[in-house]
Amino acid sequence: MNYYDEIKNILLGNEIYEKIKDYSKEKYRVIAYFETGRLLNEAGKHYGENIIEKYSKELIVEVGKKYNKRTLFRMKQFYNIFSNEKVSTAWTQLTWSHIRLLFSMDFASINYYIEIVVNNHISVRELETKIKSNEYERLDEKTKLKLINEENIVVNDFVKNPIVIKNTNNYEVINEKILKQLILEDLESFMRELGKGFSFIGSEYKIKIGDSYNYIDLLLFNYIYNCFIVVELKVTELRKEHIGQIEVYMNYIDKNVRNIYQDRTIGIVIVRKDNKFILEYSSDKRIFETTYQIS
Repeated sequence: MNYYDEIKNILLGNEIYEKIKDYSKEKYRVIAYFETGRLLNEAGKHYGENIIEKYSKELIVEVGKKYNKRTLFRMKQFYNIFSNEKVSTAWTQLTWSHIRLLFSMDFASINYYIEIVVNNHISVRELETKIKSNEYERLDEKTKLKLINEENIVVNDFVKNPIVIKNTNNYEVINEKILKQLILEDLESFMRELGKGFSFIGSEYKIKIGDSYNYIDLLLFNYIYNCFIVVELKVTELRKEHIGQIEVYMNYIDKNVRNIYQDRTIGIVIVRKDNKFILEYSSDKRIFETTYQIS
């Protein structure tokens, strides 16, 4: 088999296809690069690793300057990683620019980012931001295990810990009022930190309990899991009175706002510092804690 001619024909075909103004050309490129990587891998087994350097010199002359040694090495690396059965086949829906960002990751991380790109139409820049913020690493270990085992996910599984909140105005002192203000200034980013399917209902959401009014910091709704989410913000560690407070608010929403077709309300307490012992002794398993990080 003449590996060089096979590779040259694939890459020439890609060059021709790239001139076509069609959304599918990116998919063609990804498949072409994957197939090239396969052939380079096979050629290396027959002729040694130096074959990439030899082929690159000829391809630069006959096909184009971009097919240098480094590019061919990336194609081989692409094949070796993404041909593994542990990697989701949904990678064929990504662009080459997306894929290049995933090369240095383990299989679990790769699959996570593949799924969010495909399901949420994430741009290359957005994906790069998520990777730099260690989004996958900030998931709970139980969630990571669920993803590996392809188990059912619940509403709180994708809540990051810590949640990253941008301090755009460079406040030196962060109290609860300022924390809420920072969240509302970039609400979309905040809800992405919580996961997917979240929509905003209101801040300082007023409820009447007995003769007095109370105010829920943030009331959200998740259309995927069909439930309300009560969010309380604290600039201290989690305390037992926080659990009692949010539980009252959740029960109020269940009784007065939720309809019979919606699931029971979830509570998320966002605190400055972990205190897992409080949750361990809480009987309401619908309440979850995460921390925040100001950036």
